[in-house]
Amino acid sequence: MGILSQLSVIHLLWTTAVFCQYEDYDFGEEYDEPEQHPYYFNSNPSAQAEVPLFPFPVGCARECFCPPEFLLSMYCDHRKLKTIPNIPAHVQQLYLQNNDIEAVPAGPFTNVTILREINLSYNKIKFHMIDHGVFAKLSNLVQLHLQHNELDEFPFPLPSSLERLLLGFNKISQLPGTALDGLPNITMLDLCNNFLDDSVLKGSHFSVMNNLMQLNLCNNKLQTMPPNLPASLMYLSLENNSISYIPENYFSKLPKIIALRMSHNNLQNIPRNTFINLPNLLELNLGHNKLKQVFYIPRSLQHLYIQDNDIEMINVTLMCPSIDPRNINQLTYIRVDQNKLTTPISTYAFFCFPHIRTIYYGEQNSNANKSTQLRTAVFRRLLTPEEYDEIED
Repeated sequence: MGILSQLSVIHLLWTTAVFCQYEDYDFGEEYDEPEQHPYYFNSNPSAQAEVPLFPFPVGCARECFCPPEFLLSMYCDHRKLKTIPNIPAHVQQLYLQNNDIEAVPAGPFTNVTILREINLSYNKIKFHMIDHGVFAKLSNLVQLHLQHNELDEFPFPLPSSLERLLLGFNKISQLPGTALDGLPNITMLDLCNNFLDDSVLKGSHFSVMNNLMQLNLCNNKLQTMPPNLPASLMYLSLENNSISYIPENYFSKLPKIIALRMSHNNLQNIPRNTFINLPNLLELNLGHNKLKQVFYIPRSLQHLYIQDNDIEMINVTLMCPSIDPRNINQLTYIRVDQNKLTTPISTYAFFCFPHIRTIYYGEQNSNANKSTQLRTAVFRRLLTPEEYDEIED
């Protein structure tokens, strides 16, 4: 075999390895990260970083591991590192989670040009130890993981290319007015488990993020609903705060909401038309609040969680004021345990919600702070053959 033929074979094998890296490798399976919604890639081909042409062998920091199967990735996780090693120019995915890193200096990133993902979660990084602009110069960065660190401020400036930013489990209590400016491509922002209160979110922080789809603000110190959210929002997580009410027209400008999670708050009453403008809502979790009665739910809703409240009776007509055979309610599951129910839900519910399959009653709280149980702890409706075939399809 001639020299040119040998070079052709080597080039073919290298191209196959690079292609397989994108098609077959699932980063979520190897690293036990919190459950997240799928990563949204930028559909603009011109915005994708070009695969670099470099001779064999490629460089790798001696503290890390660069598997030949994934030529663009460098694994430095779980190695008790205290500093960030120098990053070779060809690296696109950098994994530094679960170390003892306290600072992010500019030096190690000097030669980086096509870095797309950085995972610095589970370290000891502080805001004042991040060199100003170290992330902003990474013009191809789309994912940045900084959860489980010691940040007390939002790390800015950031590159406009960023699409997913995870900052959960820090100590962030400040959000400067311009911190979110210049981030037009953000689709997912996780700020759960921080120290954010209402005063920090005043103004139009999120309104400039016109592509934001998922916003996580759970486990903070909020007492009111976050203002000025963008119309693009689809997933809103507000669990474990101290929110006591939802303004009646709050969701009028958020028609794309698919999932709303507000368990473990101080909600006592839901105004009648609160969710009337949410035609795409599929999941609603209002468990562990102080609600005394049910409320109107949109026809699109499939899963409803209202467990651990103070509800004594399920008034189906409040949930379903009318029946429209041309626009049937899609509710399939409802959880009502740990309330104060003494009787099951009226059979009228099965006319309003013909798709319902499970009602979980569990144990109910009596007035004497004792748990009681209805005759049926769980109601399950068997599927008809037609419904089963529809699910299979």
